[in-house]
Amino acid sequence: MRKGLVTGIVVLLSLFTSKVSAQDTFTSTNLPIVTISTNGQTIVDEPKINATIEIIYNGVGIRNNVTDLPSYSGPMGIEVRGSSSQFFPKKQYGIELWDALGVSIDTSLLGLPKQSDWILFAPYNDKSLLRDPLAYKLGRDLGRYAPRTKFCELVLNGTYQGIYVLMEKIKRDKNRVDIAKLEPIEIANDDLTGGYIIKLDKSTGSGGDGWTSSFAPPGRSGNQSIFFQYDYPKASTIVTQQKEYIKQYVSAFENALSGENFKDPNQGYAKYIDVNSFIDFFIANEVSKNVDGYRLSTFMYKKKDTDGGKLFMGPIWDFNLGFGNADYCTKGNPEGFVINFNSICAKDFWLIPFWWDRLLQDESFRQQLVARWTSLRADKFQTSRIHTYIDSVTTVLNAESQQRNFQKWPVLGKYVWPNYYIGQSFQEEVDWLKTWITQRMAWLDSSLAGLVTEVSGNNLPTDYSIKV
Repeated sequence: MRKGLVTGIVVLLSLFTSKVSAQDTFTSTNLPIVTISTNGQTIVDEPKINATIEIIYNGVGIRNNVTDLPSYSGPMGIEVRGSSSQFFPKKQYGIELWDALGVSIDTSLLGLPKQSDWILFAPYNDKSLLRDPLAYKLGRDLGRYAPRTKFCELVLNGTYQGIYVLMEKIKRDKNRVDIAKLEPIEIANDDLTGGYIIKLDKSTGSGGDGWTSSFAPPGRSGNQSIFFQYDYPKASTIVTQQKEYIKQYVSAFENALSGENFKDPNQGYAKYIDVNSFIDFFIANEVSKNVDGYRLSTFMYKKKDTDGGKLFMGPIWDFNLGFGNADYCTKGNPEGFVINFNSICAKDFWLIPFWWDRLLQDESFRQQLVARWTSLRADKFQTSRIHTYIDSVTTVLNAESQQRNFQKWPVLGKYVWPNYYIGQSFQEEVDWLKTWITQRMAWLDSSLAGLVTEVSGNNLPTDYSIKV
């Protein structure tokens, strides 16, 4: 919750001004229109500043004009978000919907479930514009929660900004990460056992508070370590007993996984984690060949013991460098496993925990992984079904909005970090993505069985007791 006073007069004047000036170059679209005015203020990375938002959406198949009545309008807070993406000229934003007194309010936007916190994601180095929405769609096809998305066009302070993706921020909520609310007074018994979200990531975004694992990442070149951050409750509100509980729980899991009896279904790692969620997380990151997979933007959550409180992997997050869009480390070719990252880029500061190598040494885990993959490939992960989704989105964007976007941001045919492939047109970018997916899925079909056989051998380290 953030405080700030936004008067009705300022709201009306700012929205009117944005509408009029935006009409000079952008008047209507087949996508929803998001109009934001900051009342002359500069948007920064923390704290959120006072602003106003207007959304125009007349329904499926109905054209949206900047002069139409909004489906939503009101005050909000806005800040620049992201890490490396902040260096791009096309910024992405975190927004929080407020009432007139600056108190956060839960509201539905573009038909998505009510919440106060949202993200306006800015596809810039992903010239297909599709990678994040595609990854989240596949995440939902796994039967897991993944952020819902809506394409839109943004006008900021009267200036057209191109295609954006309104998406849900990962947050504890019955419609997002459905875990119990953990209050500061809940410090004992079952109350203490759940309502946690933790993550592996850069320090930006969650305050950087957390703890260092006792187990070093395998294959490290220096003194790299694995650092877990508190995401919910936030570092500023989580109390000592809660910090200690979740730290000890994850440590118990790591100790069990590294131990001699790690395969035991009752005393090994399975006692502590939801195995199926780990398998689905593996599949999501390997299908996309996500260079950040397992080590950055990696979320986990734990429910209370009364709700079956094991450690779950997910939700999945941040895939703009996936699907062949990275020219470093694991590279953008459709071959190769992301779990081999540490051996490929041992000097990187953020490495993958030992978990995945160790899990794949368990025959039961490998068998479940292959069975899950086989089932998905016969259903929602058929290559043709993925292509159909891409084509459906591309048809809408190709009608007019992608042309405006690339007139605003002329990046087609140019290298934008860290592009592996550079297409000369939007359609070339989309066609290459579809070809890459075809090749990736075929490679996984032929290589997955070989992977689970290989990692069960003696070529991987078996001593995971190396302390940081």
